[in-house]
Amino acid sequence: MLPFRKILFPVDYSEPCKAIVPYVAEMQSHFSADLSLLHAYGAEALAFSDLPITDPQLPEEARVMAVERLGAFAKANFPGVQVELYSGIGEPGSVIHDMVKHQGCDIVMLPTHGRAPLRRFLLGSVTAKVLHDLTVPVWTGHPLRIPYTSVLAACDSSDEAEAVMRAAAAIATSYGAKLSLAYVMEMPPVSIETAFGPYRDDFVAAADSRMNELKKRAGISAPHIILDGPVAEAIRDQALHIGADLIVTGRGEMLGAVSRLWSHLYPIVRHAPCPVLSI
Repeated sequence: MLPFRKILFPVDYSEPCKAIVPYVAEMQSHFSADLSLLHAYGAEALAFSDLPITDPQLPEEARVMAVERLGAFAKANFPGVQVELYSGIGEPGSVIHDMVKHQGCDIVMLPTHGRAPLRRFLLGSVTAKVLHDLTVPVWTGHPLRIPYTSVLAACDSSDEAEAVMRAAAAIATSYGAKLSLAYVMEMPPVSIETAFGPYRDDFVAAADSRMNELKKRAGISAPHIILDGPVAEAIRDQALHIGADLIVTGRGEMLGAVSRLWSHLYPIVRHAPCPVLSI
């Protein structure tokens, strides 16, 4: 996965999109990566042309205008960087998916399109679709700080936990950042019927043993913690506790695994106090 050699940055000219430009620029510079900008436009773009709606040249003129606007955005926000420009007509999530499929990339960088406290309840539909459809790593975030100084790997019991751990370690090493690991253990509600309470220590011990095994296999010596509680809230609280500025977690795609964290990914992204890199 690392180093990232080709970054795709979908641009919609919104304020959240503009806000993550420094992250994209830093990532491109840090890895000396190729940078591609993509803008998906709809039928409304045809309205900016002076040509009649029946003119067969109208779609091409709309495409040229979209590329020209994207070029101006690239020049203003990524001065001195050679940028590939792409545009496509259609639903943005589908255009991004097609772009990744046909042109390839190592990472897609998107804003969450939510703002605290509203961002806890919103996840942009395009971001949600990209998280669901793509198999390449996806960076989602909102302004905090760069470069990264503290990386938190959020793992679970799936087969991709080691991949998540290795990815987080590689990023932390690349940035000279502190690495911390968290195993998320969501216990069933304790009741008279289930009475899981007496067995909690056994579950924690098993999770701790699992983490030690994974760290040994991956050659990682970072500290880890076992988190017990609602997944998204537990990860958020731990990120705040250690001052993490990047969370790395899984999406159930690596190694063909189905990660339990996948079902919690949207809440993790919504609640995260920092960017999230899902692999």
